[in-house]
Amino acid sequence: MSSKAEAVFVPLNIAVLTVSDTRTQDTDTSGQLLVDRLLAAGHNLAARVLLKDDLYKIRAQVATWIAEEVVQVVLVTGGTGFTGRDSTPEAVACLLDKQVDGFGELFRQISLADIGTSTVQSRALAGLSNGTLVCCLPGSTNACRTGWDGILAEQLDNRYRPCNFVPHLKAAAPCGSRG
Repeated sequence: MSSKAEAVFVPLNIAVLTVSDTRTQDTDTSGQLLVDRLLAAGHNLAARVLLKDDLYKIRAQVATWIAEEVVQVVLVTGGTGFTGRDSTPEAVACLLDKQVDGFGELFRQISLADIGTSTVQSRALAGLSNGTLVCCLPGSTNACRTGWDGILAEQLDNRYRPCNFVPHLKAAAPCGSRG
């Protein structure tokens, strides 16, 4: 049930990280989908980075954004599978002050209609750290669409009731778009 209270929309400053050994900025359809969706919703793109699947580089980038005053949300796409190179959950989990268990559970539930029981192989996760919401989604464009449309669009909208993540995020000045 979606409900928007009579309130003024509060745009958030969102950073997007794509984790991929094969994509470039030009071929990063998943990261681009997230950027397009967040901008269309009225949010600000705080930063956009593409990194190879390297646990320490992922952890360093996410930690940097968590420490920045301007970044309120970090969306990570990719590196959540079971191959030897997939390390996003391991890179991010130790940075979280509180894990949002329901994010991965709900993501898998709404993915069931699209991908069937393959959803059990999703290691999507989210959590809060230093007033920053960090969400890790699979690398497919369809998975990012599912995550944004089915969860993030409402949970990053301060008008959504009965609750959303905005009150849990650090206050930040508008940053404008940069990438």
